[in-house]
Order: sequence, then C-alpha cells, then structure tokens
Amino acid sequence: MGENADDRQVQESLVQLRCHFTWGLVVEDSEIPDLESRVLEEIEFLDTKFNVGIHNLLAYVKHLQGQDEEALQSLRDAEDLTQRQHADKSDMRSLVTWGNYAWLYYHMGKLEKVQIYLDKVENICQKFASPFRYRVECPQMDCEEGWALLKCGGQYQKQAKVCFEKALQAEPENPEFSTGFAIATYRQDFDKSFISLEPLRHAVRLNPGDAYIKVLLALKLQDAGKQVEAEEYILKALHNTSSQVYVFRYASKFYRRNGCVDKALELLERALQATPSSAYLHYQVGLCYRAQVLQIKNSTNMQPRGQDREKVDKLVQLAIAEFQKTLVLRPTFEMAYVTLAEMYAEIGQFRMAEDNFQKVLVMENIADHLQQEIHLRYGRFLQFHQKSEDKAITHYLKGLKVKEISFARRHVLKALEQLAKKRLNRNVRVVESLSLLGLIHKLRGEVNEALLCYEKALRLTGELNPMF
Repeated sequence: MGENADDRQVQESLVQLRCHFTWGLVVEDSEIPDLESRVLEEIEFLDTKFNVGIHNLLAYVKHLQGQDEEALQSLRDAEDLTQRQHADKSDMRSLVTWGNYAWLYYHMGKLEKVQIYLDKVENICQKFASPFRYRVECPQMDCEEGWALLKCGGQYQKQAKVCFEKALQAEPENPEFSTGFAIATYRQDFDKSFISLEPLRHAVRLNPGDAYIKVLLALKLQDAGKQVEAEEYILKALHNTSSQVYVFRYASKFYRRNGCVDKALELLERALQATPSSAYLHYQVGLCYRAQVLQIKNSTNMQPRGQDREKVDKLVQLAIAEFQKTLVLRPTFEMAYVTLAEMYAEIGQFRMAEDNFQKVLVMENIADHLQQEIHLRYGRFLQFHQKSEDKAITHYLKGLKVKEISFARRHVLKALEQLAKKRLNRNVRVVESLSLLGLIHKLRGEVNEALLCYEKALRLTGELNPMF
C-alpha cells in the first residue's frame, strides 16, 4: 500500500516537469528509425551553438526504442554541453535534462534516483521563486520545447512556432530564439505569403555565421522572385564550410527550381555521401529526375517519341527507385507516395499509381496544406489519366473543404474552375457546373459573380422541372 502511494506521489510530481516526456510528442513506431536518423545527422553535421536540446531528444528516442542505458548516455552528453556552452546559466539550462533523467529513471524503476532529479528541479524552482514546485516558466524552456516539436513532424509545427514566439517576447534579440522562430515560420509558410521572409532576415542578422539559415532565406527570396539576392545568399552559404550537408540539401532545391537539375543532382550526391540514409535526400533526387522528365516533355510538346521517349522512361524508373528508397526510410512521407504514384501514371502503370494514392489517402494526422495538395494531385490523376471527371470533382471539393489558406488550395480552385468551364462548353451537367463556378466565386470573395452563377443554375433548374 505504501509503495503504491509513493509511486502515485512520484507520478504526480513527474507530470509537472517540462521535458520531452510531458510535451505530448507522439511518435509512431514506423517513424522512430527516420527520426533517430535525422537526430543523429543533426548532431554530426549541423554546426550550431544550440545543440543541447538535440541530445535530450535523442535520449527520448532511445527510450522509445527500449534503449534506456543509451538514453542515459545522451543525457550525460547534454549535461556536458550545457556546462561547456552555458556555464553562466547551467542551472536553468539543465532543467529539461533533469526532467528527462527523472522520467527515465522512473521507467527503469529506480525511484531513489528519480527523487534526486526531482529535488534538483525543485531547488531551481525555489531559487527563481517559481509558484510551482517542479515547473519554471522561462524562455529557455519554451525554446527547447519548440526545438523538440520542430523535429517531431509536421503536426507539431504550429505548436513549435508558438513556443518560439513566446520565448522571443521575453528576449526579442536572442539569436537562438530568433533562429527557431524563423525555421518554424518557414515551415508554416506554405501559402507563399512570405511571412517567413523577415524572420529569416532577422535570424541571419543575429547569426551571421549560420550558413543553414542563409540557404533557407535564399529559398524564400527565390519564392518572392528576388532571384539576384537569393543567389547571393546561396553562394555565400556554399562558400562557407559549416553545415555543408544541410547547405547542399537546400541549395540543390534552389538549383532544381531554377532549372539547373544537373547542378542540383551534383549537390545531392555530395550530401548523400555523408548521409546515405536520408529519406529527404532520396526524395529530392527523385524530384530531380521528375524535373528532367518534365523538361523533355515540355521540349517535345508533351509528346516525346523515339529517343526522347526512351529517356523519359529511364528517368521515370530512376525516380521511382528513389521514391521507393524514400518510403523504406520514412514510411509516413506523404508526398513521396504522391510523386511515386504520378511516376507510375507517367508510364501507364495505373494500378500501381492508384495503390500509392490510396495509401496516402487513408493516412491520418496529415497537415491541412498537404491534404489539399494530395486531393489536388489525385484529382488530376483521376481527370487526366482515368478520364473520370466526376471523381476528380469529388476530390477537388474535398481539398476545398480543408479551410487552410495555402498555395495548394488556390491550385485546387483553379483546377475545379477549369473543369467546370470545360463541362459548360460541352454542355455537360450544366446546372452542376454553374453551381461549381458559383462556389468558386464565393470562395474567392466574388459575391456578385457567385450570385449570377447561382441564378443561372436556378433558372435552368426551373426550365428543366416546370412543375416547380
């Protein structure tokens, strides 16, 4: 009875701690190997002064795999870094690590050691006059929670941004908080509204030696059409020897989008030499082959023949192989299923295309903007490859039901508008097509145009059903 009461009391204390065990980080079993791979890559290849948190996250990942002794070693590494990098604030900077120690020892059944770390946290709470026994509200804690959320998947990106915002309210010029906020905002900037442009500029100003942030700023400048300035930052990042693997990853994306696919592939190959198990890199290589397919198709008026057709087929097979590698390494990589499906459709393997679309359509916890993108591209597959306009409309409408304002949503609206107008011109389901156009105008805020479409549809309904 006494032991149960002690255990319950310890549990009540543990849940008050701010650490990886209390931040609600849900990682599916199938996602753990890829998460561990990305964490280890960051430890080895990302040159940053802000890497205490990544060792804490590695400890949590090791625990999820049942490797508690290895997890303890990661926490020791985090402690050593804290002493080296934050000696003046080591107590406050150690709180997350101590919280993780307490939870880890609890899972190992070592309650005496749990109490040692609870006492350490309690002493700091008293020192800083916290109203809580085992919890301190401070920007460093918000920042570390933000880094953990940022690393654990798209479903946590909004929460991560909020954490960094909260930290910046306390210290607006803090280089680490600024970097975290810029990266979180960049990952949320999926409607191309350029909300991340200024945060990235600010982070570069505060972290002039950080090549990784420079290359992210370059990509956002490229989105904004500021090509000359973007290229300046890319070249600065490439000439810097720090974080080269990460710079190569994102610089390759810059060159691919500029049409310099060979340069992009060269950079990706260099990055793969260092991190051959990176799902992201294999995905980017696949996108490069896909880009080369599109280049050939565009140069042949979308009808490649002879040698061009052979080149397309070869490139498609190369792309398929890369997307398959991606999904072995990260089975939950949503857009890899979509691009793999599109490559199968390109060579007429429609059953394989359908199978891959179905795999992603039944996945859960997909970010809103990605749901829109998936329904858009599946709709296009149904419309142009399966010749099923009705099913395509169904998926375009599903994309629009997701309210997130994004670049993909604008494309869904455009695809639906083009299909509705095409059907009107062919006198196919005229009332339905007019209603769809009315909906499109309504969603764009074009009220008068929407009303005109709805009125036409109602008049036609009356003519078709005179008894009404």
